[in-house]
Amino acid sequence: MLDFLKPPIQTFQEFVVLSGRAVGNIVRRPHYSADVFHQMDVIGVGSLPICSMVGLFSGIVMALQMARALTTYGAESRVGEIVSITLVRELGPVLTAVLVAGRNASGMASELGSMKVTEQIDAMRALGTDPTQKLVTPRLIAAALMLPLLTIIADFIGMMGGYFIASTQLGITSSEYWTAAWQILEYNDLAQGLLKPLSFAVIIALVGCLYGMRTTGGTQGVGRATTDAVVWSSLWIFFVDALITQFFVNL
Repeated sequence: MLDFLKPPIQTFQEFVVLSGRAVGNIVRRPHYSADVFHQMDVIGVGSLPICSMVGLFSGIVMALQMARALTTYGAESRVGEIVSITLVRELGPVLTAVLVAGRNASGMASELGSMKVTEQIDAMRALGTDPTQKLVTPRLIAAALMLPLLTIIADFIGMMGGYFIASTQLGITSSEYWTAAWQILEYNDLAQGLLKPLSFAVIIALVGCLYGMRTTGGTQGVGRATTDAVVWSSLWIFFVDALITQFFVNL
């Protein structure tokens, strides 16, 4: 009668087990440092151009939209505050995480899924290598290190985009814009801006690796795993974002 509940419960159970093993392996030898640096390059450097572009256009669009509303009330000088606080609190972490999920969660799922269907992961176990420690933990560490840095860069470039609009279309000086953008930020905002991407990084890495490690059905299974990894990591990003926002709002 409740058979439809078995697949999601089993998936969640596998996610919890994989998460526990991957986190535990962080302090357990061997550490596979070369794999960690390789994944940092793939996740961080590889995602930098697209995250920078999205941050820039987000700042530009936000400044354009806010300028029209603020000009009505003669408060166009506050556009820097709105751009800054919106990017740092919400748009910067979420947009960066969704982009990284689309680019890297799918890559993790397809890479590990291909290894699974070609029995390379089984061969690792036969040789005495823990697949979780070799394949999952380096991706988890790399994502947790690089996504907050990508978010900081995207936030700054977004503020630069907002400054471009404010200076060219609203006549706001550089000191006026950047002073307002900096003074509006509180420790609460900075904590949100760093905690969210760290949480999203864990989700992206573990969900992508989970669906890759449980791939079945040959090449079609790899395609399904890739799709599921992107969909579910994106959904979990928005869910966790709502939880973290609710927590900080109540502080």
